[in-house]
Amino acid sequence: MSAGWQGLGPRSREQLAAIGIDTPDRLRSCDAFDAYARIKARWPGASRNLVYALLGAQEGRDWRDIARERRTEVLLRLDAMGLAPR
Repeated sequence: MSAGWQGLGPRSREQLAAIGIDTPDRLRSCDAFDAYARIKARWPGASRNLVYALLGAQEGRDWRDIARERRTEVLLRLDAMGLAPR
């Protein structure tokens, strides 16, 4: 796994590159929710787990820890953005 891309597989990195986030530094400096919204607009099947993975990569943590600890926060933010699961 490339340094700085913790928890992000090749497909996720490819999707990030397609929206202009092609380095770990760019990932760390962006809003993970905005990046997710942009990816979701291009690939509607993008999973909510991607948000957890983006936050985890930014913080150097496992995405599953983010999902467990911040699930409510993430769901509320996605709901405010109109992206929460129905």
